[in-house]
Amino acid sequence: MTRGPSDSGPQGAAALRGSMDATTAPHRIPPQMPQYGEANHIFELMQNMLEQLLIHQPKDPIPFMIDHLQRDNDYVPKIVILGPPASGKTTIAMWLAKHLSTNLLSVESLIAKEYSPLAADARMHYQKFKMVPDMLLIRLMQERLKEEDCVRRGWILDGIPETREQALTIQTLGISPRHVIVLSAPDTVLIERNLGKRIDPQTGEIYHTTFDWPPESEIQNRLMVPAGIFEGETARKLLEYHRNIVRILPSYPKILKVISADQPCVDVFYQALTYVQTSHRSNAPFTPRVLLCGPVGSGKSLQAALLAQKYGLINVPDNIIMKVLKQRLDQQDCVERGWVLHGFPRDLDQAHLMDNLGYKPNRVFFLNVPFDSVIERLSLRRTDPITGERYHLMYKPPPTIEVQARLLQNPKDSEEQIKLKMDLFYRNSAELEQFYGDAITLNGDQDPYTVFEYIESGIINRLPKKVP
Repeated sequence: MTRGPSDSGPQGAAALRGSMDATTAPHRIPPQMPQYGEANHIFELMQNMLEQLLIHQPKDPIPFMIDHLQRDNDYVPKIVILGPPASGKTTIAMWLAKHLSTNLLSVESLIAKEYSPLAADARMHYQKFKMVPDMLLIRLMQERLKEEDCVRRGWILDGIPETREQALTIQTLGISPRHVIVLSAPDTVLIERNLGKRIDPQTGEIYHTTFDWPPESEIQNRLMVPAGIFEGETARKLLEYHRNIVRILPSYPKILKVISADQPCVDVFYQALTYVQTSHRSNAPFTPRVLLCGPVGSGKSLQAALLAQKYGLINVPDNIIMKVLKQRLDQQDCVERGWVLHGFPRDLDQAHLMDNLGYKPNRVFFLNVPFDSVIERLSLRRTDPITGERYHLMYKPPPTIEVQARLLQNPKDSEEQIKLKMDLFYRNSAELEQFYGDAITLNGDQDPYTVFEYIESGIINRLPKKVP
């Protein structure tokens, strides 16, 4: 009698269901699928759209999503700059706004807005009490952020939020910055700075009698001393700032960068600019496809082995011809776990061939090492012909004079052969660097584990935007 599934008991039925369920079987994902998703940021696109849906909760989500996609503003600047009085936050905010072509919003600019009943109320309140109520300020900010230029070009909030209550209210309304910068300096420095502060009433630019005095006499003559600039008032504002900032910072745990303001303003600006032009680590699924380029002796093989060991990437050596390479990269472990390829392509033709076959690395690193360092690394290598043990006359010398006497040098480690290989690499490297426009160049002439940390950081984090 033939037994049915029920005759074999619960375990047999479960096994049969498992064998019939196609979702439990391993799936072969075509390499083009993850490449398309990564290249077009599909995960981030869906994540941003879902975030906006949950924040705004439109009655009809389809037109809302279409409108959101047509705006194409997921990556416009959304920056908050905070800092104590005289830390230079307004100057840095103005420079960033000009450089990024975005909108600068401050308490002063919000309450000065024309043709806005809310701004008129805020001005009346400020004239009477020298402050604006939290909810009125936030409603003003909401009104401004909905305007087309803020939607299209983004925004920078200068000194907002001022309190934890403001920060939490802003978050509940779905106003989420991507980068938060906090400027920091000793109070003694800030008090000294504040006493010399001057403001241009026409442009809003801020100057200083000691550190930043304008050369034009016309500007000098119209500069004014801002209200409240004396030591006691500055100390009071600093105390209030310190009391509030420690309660604001926990609201932005993963997007916060503290920059020392006790340095030249230009240095502060470039640190801030570098930060706001970086992308935060994405939660998107990511399969590393890493290309390591560099001259002979640059440490490519070691870095590839370290990546393979730590992240399970498939280490593909450089002695695989293109046909065999294609077969290897098409195997399931490479598709699922990613790969690290070193020493190939060697020239532009090979790079084009790889690209045309669909093998597009998403991280490319060039390791630069001076010629003298490469000579030191390679020309001093020796092998014991009896034991097969490998030595280096500087880093790993032989244990005895007897062993040293019988050591042999591989002919390919001669200075002439090394120079030929390095010349060949650098003859082609410029074209390769141009072909892989997002490549990251590293100094390979340092401790291998330091180099590995830089490579690891470049893989884990999203590629930085090129600074114009």
